[in-house]
Amino acid sequence: MAHDYLIIGAGPAGLQLAALLERDGRDYAVLERGSGAGTFFTRFPRHRKLISINKVHTGFTDPEQRMRMDWNSLLTDDPQLLFTRYSRKYFPDADDIVRYLQDFAAGLKVHYDIDVTRIARDDGGFVATDHSGQTWRAKHLIMATGVSQLYVPEIPGIEHVERYDTFDTDPESFTGRRVLVIGKGNSGFETADALVEHAAVIHVAGPHSVRLAWQTHYVGHLRAVNNNFLDTYQLKSENAVIDGTIERIEPRPEGGFRIQFRYARTVEKLRELEYDRIIACTGFRFDASIFDDSCRPALVIKDRFPELTPAFESVTVPGLYFAGTITQSRDFKKSTSGFIHGFRYGARALHRVLNARHHDIPWPAAELELSPEAISDAVIARVNRSSCLWQQFAVIGDVVTVDDGQARYEEEVPVAYVADGGLGPAEHRFVVTLEYGPDHDTVDPFDITVPRVAENDAVNAANASYLHPVVRYYRHGVLTATHHLAENLENHWDMPDVHQQPLVVFVKECLAGA
Repeated sequence: MAHDYLIIGAGPAGLQLAALLERDGRDYAVLERGSGAGTFFTRFPRHRKLISINKVHTGFTDPEQRMRMDWNSLLTDDPQLLFTRYSRKYFPDADDIVRYLQDFAAGLKVHYDIDVTRIARDDGGFVATDHSGQTWRAKHLIMATGVSQLYVPEIPGIEHVERYDTFDTDPESFTGRRVLVIGKGNSGFETADALVEHAAVIHVAGPHSVRLAWQTHYVGHLRAVNNNFLDTYQLKSENAVIDGTIERIEPRPEGGFRIQFRYARTVEKLRELEYDRIIACTGFRFDASIFDDSCRPALVIKDRFPELTPAFESVTVPGLYFAGTITQSRDFKKSTSGFIHGFRYGARALHRVLNARHHDIPWPAAELELSPEAISDAVIARVNRSSCLWQQFAVIGDVVTVDDGQARYEEEVPVAYVADGGLGPAEHRFVVTLEYGPDHDTVDPFDITVPRVAENDAVNAANASYLHPVVRYYRHGVLTATHHLAENLENHWDMPDVHQQPLVVFVKECLAGA
């Protein structure tokens, strides 16, 4: 079977891209190893509560603004296919996202129970071989498989411990036991929290300090919904969070384990600690084992993710694209490409890249009146409404291009793609993003003694820590000037004297003589 596009994986990213290709009448197929869409969520998270928020009552009537608080829906024009119709819980059950994705997949060209075992190059593009020996050919291949393998750190003896992806989650089996959880992410604390009522002692260990999402603004760091365990530690309830490295794990003859542990904060020699059970909750990685040498993509970040160009393409294999959480190597632990509410926009950007490269369809653009007032009005309207800029902060932006006496507005372009020349040359270009301020992740947002820029302070807007619009001006591709709009408590950047007029002045100065 031959297609223009072959998508591997029918999770949220694969379905998002498939829906866009279906809408445009493209020749594509999706291959899914499982028996239905969203197979990953039938197993994970293990304790079945999502940490992606689902705010049904937002106070907004604009569907675009409502998506700012809907972290589970895919992009669609069908109001029936919004996740907010499937659950009213703020943190929904994992089974609800499975139901949603299976409904979203209806009508798309998805082939289930197809386990791709090998991917190779051929003269026309790529050939994928499945478990039955059937081959699927395509000019362009998109991997949307997610992070399907547990990432296992190189610790001697780690092969003896239980794993997050397979351990028995019944808390009764941990009654009265000393438990070590390896990993300080959400899966580790989710697991520890589930065992608090049964285990005698729980230690959560890792080489780095716990990073809290409410401070770093990275939603993959520890979320409040999973951090009840911190309370039991700080109030001396037989639990602990320990910072350091596990040097070795040894099974004891009488059962359980002995570990050699080196603390991060002291010069103490190796210390031996003993546990009845150990669970590795060490994160996930992309599985590249199905690629043969003709098209094996380069990997980064301890070989956990594919290395990508700004166009979501492998840096070493032309024509091999990626969608979904495996694109997070582009903004690792900084923005939201690892999560549905971020990568849904990345998938739409990839679709536009494919349109431009293979179908001669330029990035969607709207003509603007060539005046500082019109340009500023368009920017103000978008930053007050856009969900993409809100979710993909600093990663995806809107672009105003001024060239040959004309102005056009291009929405939702990856910032790195613009810098890489994806939109072509231009004399004047404004790139509009929403961003947190510098060092925002080092500031305790609840410490009132820390000096901060006042709300709606236009003069000192560049020093603001909270999310706010940033407009960068490029002249012939070179960054020439930057303008920050003042932060606002309710994210309303439309005050005439504070936001609108300073932006008009900035645009006018940039375009002087144009």
